Amino acid sequence: MATHPVAERLVVTETGTTNLTRLFRPTSIAIIGASARPESLGGRVMSNLIEYSDYDGELYLVNQRGGEIAGKTCFTSAAEINAPIDVAVVVIPSQHVIAALRDCAAAGCTFAIVLSSGFGETGEDGQRAQHEMRRIADESGMRIVGPNCPGLTNLVDGIGMTFSPGHRHDNFPGPLGLATQGGGLGRNLLQSGFRGGGAAMWASVGNAVDLDVPDIIEYFTQDTRVLVIAALLEGINDGPALVAALRSAAEADKPVVALKVGRSEYGVRAVQSHTAALAGSAAVNSAVLAQYGAIEVDDVDELVDVSWLLSRAKPSEQTRIAVWGASGGALSLAADLVGQAGLTMATFSPTTTAELEKLLPDFGSVDNPVDVTASVITDPEVLRTLEIVANDPNVDLVLIPDPLDYGDSSIPISSGIAAAQKSVSTPIVPVWMSDGRGPGFQILAEARLCPPRSLTKAISAIQRWAAHGRWRATYGGAVPATKPAVCAPRRGAPLDLRTEPKAKAWLAEHGISVPSGVLVGEGMSAREAVAELGGRLVAKVVSADIAHKSDVGGVIVGVDGPNDADAARDKILENVRRLAPDRPIEGVLFEQMIGGDALEMIVGVHRDPVFGHVITVGAGGVLVEFLADVSSRLLPIDERVARDMVDSLSMRPVLDGPRGARPRDIDALIDLLVRISDLVESSADQIEEIDLNPVLVRPAGEGIVVLDALVVPSGAVA
Repeated sequence: MATHPVAERLVVTETGTTNLTRLFRPTSIAIIGASARPESLGGRVMSNLIEYSDYDGELYLVNQRGGEIAGKTCFTSAAEINAPIDVAVVVIPSQHVIAALRDCAAAGCTFAIVLSSGFGETGEDGQRAQHEMRRIADESGMRIVGPNCPGLTNLVDGIGMTFSPGHRHDNFPGPLGLATQGGGLGRNLLQSGFRGGGAAMWASVGNAVDLDVPDIIEYFTQDTRVLVIAALLEGINDGPALVAALRSAAEADKPVVALKVGRSEYGVRAVQSHTAALAGSAAVNSAVLAQYGAIEVDDVDELVDVSWLLSRAKPSEQTRIAVWGASGGALSLAADLVGQAGLTMATFSPTTTAELEKLLPDFGSVDNPVDVTASVITDPEVLRTLEIVANDPNVDLVLIPDPLDYGDSSIPISSGIAAAQKSVSTPIVPVWMSDGRGPGFQILAEARLCPPRSLTKAISAIQRWAAHGRWRATYGGAVPATKPAVCAPRRGAPLDLRTEPKAKAWLAEHGISVPSGVLVGEGMSAREAVAELGGRLVAKVVSADIAHKSDVGGVIVGVDGPNDADAARDKILENVRRLAPDRPIEGVLFEQMIGGDALEMIVGVHRDPVFGHVITVGAGGVLVEFLADVSSRLLPIDERVARDMVDSLSMRPVLDGPRGARPRDIDALIDLLVRISDLVESSADQIEEIDLNPVLVRPAGEGIVVLDALVVPSGAVA
């Protein structure tokens, strides 16, 4: 069977993804829809490539009318070109796109960028057209970006394959790799260059019929000119692909900073109408991003601030901040915000303090925060103190709150800040708090310092930067290790775990502690059956069709041993038959009533439609829905990830035993999380949901006990 011409030209990387080098650095480009009208989309693509790019490869113009445009012969279709085409930029009305893509695939185009809109975002007809696009990609091997996207921009090589009229103005090369679904917000990121930011490349995938944000992230991990990856996600179409891309970035020690749109009900609706993508669960999305070292942010400014700070310096495990400036009020506010954010103010070495005392006036401050007073405007020697502070061995970052635009008087201050940053490795973060943007601001921007727009934004960026430093210290710049399941995959009959006794027997079989119990049917003597249990008992109805037993009167606590067992059993059966008459009942489960000094928690697993099985731990019992203090991770997990989950809970200090209380058995709780992970991995295709609530966490050394267990098999509804 002959190989398709596109497949012959595609290169697959070690991770199994397509090498996108020729997409970002093409040697031949065809514009499908080239136009002589400058303000048309086809005309703008032409001018961006011919007039406002440094592209020197082959450029082919395709227009169904033929003729000439700008002195170049136009082909009537891609098939006429009869030469290798790395990228076809398609900018024609939507009704003609499918035919054009077929021509491009037949001509052996390696990549197509479809700028045209009017597809999946418009309804069923558009969705059908997108399915056809995907079929063309799958059958031919030609990879497609879009549709409904503004294109792709390679700033470091000077190639703009876009219709945007802003391309000529937004050319600020830098170390960021921008991977976005939307176009307008993506170009907003590019325009951070006006305050000193800069991107190496930007790809907006639009409706992502084929290539998606994870593919772009994967490529950025391989390009040495990209140091930090900024991702704008509206929907997540392929959870495993995103996880693989995040893993690659972590292993390459390239931070991923992500803004996920669609975290509220309103946001989800907007995403669906905009890109027709699956928004996913906000909590699960956040958990997956955190698990693989991605830094999630809340708005576009923060996306820029955090990404740029990470590109300037790798954060260490500790972040000690020095605050330096000329406004006492701004310095106090900055120090206050540092404290509120849980960050640490640096303590200067004696040498630093002595050097500051020599240069600062008596009415200044040599402690942290350092107040250089207004003398910094007139005395150039005072500016030397910034470099002294930045070189202190106890300082990891210098924050400069600048509340006013002093016009020309700001020039020496900004010049001093820029010069200091050139001579020190410690990152200096100037905050331009004024609405005035005079020459001082321009100096900071040209020095590529990208000043945050407010102190709160600066502090937020530093918080994220510091948190990533702790993540790197914990995981060595690599993704948390996952471990294979210790339990061999089940073979033969499927698991039957739909009742509590069966679920608990399964847990006990794998070393998880559950109360001793016995199942009593209607015709049995409960008194005799529970005789060996001893003590006070809990009685619960057993039915595969009743998940919430208390709601139908199916639970009685404090049963006084064998004497009350038959009466408790009969009362439960009476309640359930009255309140849930159509539900089948297998009997009543009697268990030892376990109390004492223990903390109630919840451990659960559910299958997320995008990412797969997710495990959750948090405050349990009846308070679980009110406290909402939970931590989640994608399965599988190992002991280190399980410990991170527990440590991230707001209730974590309670586990340590506050005010003289005994500390809880945290190690046993972590062991439970790992065991549940192993169980799900060994039977992943059969498990939809696991709900262990409450889980009693006893004092240190005494273990845990699962009091209630619900397991929902795949394909069942609880």
